[in-house]
Amino acid sequence: MSNPQIPGPDIGQILMQAQRMQAELLNAQQELADSRVDGTAGGGLVKATVTGGGELVDLIISPAAVDPADTETLADLVLAAVRDAAGNARGLAAERMGQVTGGLGDALGGLGVPGGPSGLAGGSGSGSGSRLQAPGLG
Repeated sequence: MSNPQIPGPDIGQILMQAQRMQAELLNAQQELADSRVDGTAGGGLVKATVTGGGELVDLIISPAAVDPADTETLADLVLAAVRDAAGNARGLAAERMGQVTGGLGDALGGLGVPGGPSGLAGGSGSGSGSRLQAPGLG
């Protein structure tokens, strides 16, 4: 009994497509690493800036937020601003990786690709004022 050949996709084309996607993912990850994302709390009294990877790189505290008798409130504002910025970084990563993966981000997230379930770590991102700065994104 002969084994008929079933036409299917060319393995060479599949490999080339996978290599292109890998290059696009690496490019997107570099863009994220180069990006800066802001988060604020207290109506702008505290502003935190993180990289697209979630690393805190700047923290600005307005003098109006500093009350030596109430350092707890200041600590809460700092945490809220950092969580807001980290949430914005996760949103940027999910958006950018979604563009590259065509919606496969959730499946790839389990592999450590930012933007999926096990991608960037951080808080809830439920702060008030936010600003995203991503090279190459309009």
